[in-house]
Amino acid sequence: MSGQRLTSLDALAEDGFEMTEARKTFHKELEDIRQELVRISAGVVESIPKCTAILLEQNLTGAEEMIMADDEVDMRTIDLEERCIQILALQAPVAGELRQVISALKICAEIERSADLTVNICKAARRIHGHEFDPKLRGLVLKMSEQARHLFSEATSAYLSMDDARAAAIDDMDSFLDDLQRQFIQAIFESHAAGRIDLQVAIQLAVVARFYERIGDHAVNIGEKVRFQVTGWLPEHSGAARHREKVVNDPTPIWGLQIPRQDITTDD
Repeated sequence: MSGQRLTSLDALAEDGFEMTEARKTFHKELEDIRQELVRISAGVVESIPKCTAILLEQNLTGAEEMIMADDEVDMRTIDLEERCIQILALQAPVAGELRQVISALKICAEIERSADLTVNICKAARRIHGHEFDPKLRGLVLKMSEQARHLFSEATSAYLSMDDARAAAIDDMDSFLDDLQRQFIQAIFESHAAGRIDLQVAIQLAVVARFYERIGDHAVNIGEKVRFQVTGWLPEHSGAARHREKVVNDPTPIWGLQIPRQDITTDD
């Protein structure tokens, strides 16, 4: 009898050890995914001033190299997405761990798209190769580039440190980049009106400004995903809660458990 009891205890201890090891492996995989995302994101931070230099210096060789290098970013982000999906399928994470996986999936897409935008700037540089534009436009391009780089660097750092306050500040920082874009568009109109650049160059430069502005938007989105991972907050929650209260008079937060009421009428 005592031998059977010992055997049962040994089996339980062995099961507990296996579960502990499985959890360690799971948490290591989550951390590996986070670190790889940070590395890819840091690469995007470095790519922003690089593509700007290519644009201003009309460096066709550099443009081609950056365009070709985007395949590696695509491969690495696809690999991360597949790893996240595998975790969801096999580990069934809950609560904070589930938020971590979902955030990683969404941030992965934001980073990949931002890398694409730096490539798009290189492609625009090829289209306007051989055309000069005035010092005011060049100065504003440098300012937009630096602000976009700063925003993406802040988003990367916030994700690395899981800093909710730092992530929340990125949205306000983005206003400066939006203002620079508006200034740049106005300067393009003025330069074209003065005959310093032709219409096609003006169009390409306006598109470039949009690329920088979109990089800033992706940085803001990463900040929002960091806040979601840390606190469970998303900006859509506020709007959804307002709509719920307006339509069904239910003040329950969007993440609450209460099911919205619906007015149901029946025919007698």
